[in-house]
Amino acid sequence: MSRELGPACRKCRREGIKLMLKGSRCETAKCAMEKQWRNFPPGMHPYRRTKGSEYARRLREKQKVKRYYGLLERQFRRYFDLASRSTQNTGVALLTMLERRLDNAVYKANFAPSHKSARQTIVHGHLEVNGRTVDRPGYLLKAGDRITVRDREASQKLVRAALEGAPNRSIQPWLRLDANKLEVVVEALPGRDDVQIPVEENLIVEFCSR
Repeated sequence: MSRELGPACRKCRREGIKLMLKGSRCETAKCAMEKQWRNFPPGMHPYRRTKGSEYARRLREKQKVKRYYGLLERQFRRYFDLASRSTQNTGVALLTMLERRLDNAVYKANFAPSHKSARQTIVHGHLEVNGRTVDRPGYLLKAGDRITVRDREASQKLVRAALEGAPNRSIQPWLRLDANKLEVVVEALPGRDDVQIPVEENLIVEFCSR
């Protein structure tokens, strides 16, 4: 499975917002976006952010979404192709489809401290969907699906530690968490308002439709 191994904090600095790529660390003073160079993109010769060209603005929106959800370019293009064939607005369809990914739901339910950790939890076979083990982070959830932790000590311990490490993180309304049973129910499909980072999806559509 392909993955990016570069430093995560550089991605937040490049996009100019917190992408919460390192879990609870992003909520502390250790976060790069809390330090003096937060207004500068990464690189040897930093420069202050400028408005940039129209092409640059569209590219940055696409890269922001890719990095937040942890996607590679080919994966992102596949989701965009699916969204473009939808009867919905293409930008909204793209974002709601990304919200339905299993790794995103696991992160939003506090079963993992970050998207990256959620992917690892899924790939290692710690979770089940509707009673069956699913090891694909990109599995698209449907309304009524149940995400449960496997009946193994290692799996239960891992998820309980994640829940205890994020006591103040709220659960989104489209998910219902039962912390005692270690179960999450998808009560409804996520909407545009459930995306937790500022995104101008029309710029992404313009960029990918060139």
